[in-house]
Amino acid sequence: MATSRSPEIRKDAVHNRWVIFSPARARRPSDFKSKTDAASDANPHTACPFCAGHEHECAPEIFRFPPESTLDWKVRVIQNLYPALSRDLDPPDVQCGGAQLAVAGFGFHDVVIESPAHPIHLNHLSPPQIADVLLAYKKRIDQLRGFDSIKYVQVFKNHGATAGASMSHSHSQILALPIIPPAASARIQSMKEHFEQTGECAICQVKQQDLLIHESNHFKSIVPFAATFPFEIWIIPRRHSSHFHDLDREMADDLGGVLKLMLVKMCVQLQNPPYNMMVHSAPLGAESTQLPFSHWFIQIVPQLTVVGGFELGTGCYINPVLPEDAAKVLREVSVQD
Repeated sequence: MATSRSPEIRKDAVHNRWVIFSPARARRPSDFKSKTDAASDANPHTACPFCAGHEHECAPEIFRFPPESTLDWKVRVIQNLYPALSRDLDPPDVQCGGAQLAVAGFGFHDVVIESPAHPIHLNHLSPPQIADVLLAYKKRIDQLRGFDSIKYVQVFKNHGATAGASMSHSHSQILALPIIPPAASARIQSMKEHFEQTGECAICQVKQQDLLIHESNHFKSIVPFAATFPFEIWIIPRRHSSHFHDLDREMADDLGGVLKLMLVKMCVQLQNPPYNMMVHSAPLGAESTQLPFSHWFIQIVPQLTVVGGFELGTGCYINPVLPEDAAKVLREVSVQD
């Protein structure tokens, strides 16, 4: 049992941070369950602005799949009605230094509506339907790449109110920034240092079978060696790739199946927990010298623990579940087709 093991401190080479693994603070990994039902507020009879037939209640649409569809659309990408950044401002000059600490809040904040039906969540979709959602991400990123002022695009999904979702209708968000955010800069710098020390990409280097959950033609799913959170999952391309927007249809179909499998396994084992999903990619204008050590991946974090004062004060997290134990439990979760 994991509770008989001694604490261990591991270095996360991708994010350059330390994680404390303290199995004595937890039950057995197989006993972990969500304290809340992420879908408890989703009334199947509820209609909201994201539902088919209510398109006029939303912010302006950017595009939809299929493009010629009316009420039979599958995926819609729209502007966020309450954007964190404004696309109507002039792009700021963020190159200037000195005492200038603030610039105009220019940027793009979009919403990807993953299904026209209110009670359908991402894990309910078929692999080809999830692939369409992923290709919608790609298409929007390709559009945003046309703006020289946009330096970084963050794709993310909040599932459940405690994970930050303000609406229960399944959706993702895309934020395009005129800066490279600090977490991305730190990740890139950490991976650069690892590459300079070892000659290998920190993500390509992951080969431990006891961390592996699943492997497909193009992707593998792992619990990272120094997982910050219990049952954290990474889905990574098996071949080195720096940008998510390099995804093609074949890879998207494969990734759709892998992502569905991971979400279903997580929901079955942890009783449908609230979760956050993030696509971590290289900056849009990444220099060619950065590409050998920049490797995109999807991170899924079920919300099972609370970040406390120690984590906030030190930037060092405490994870009560060893990654090898979490990976074993997830590998063994039986999923019906």
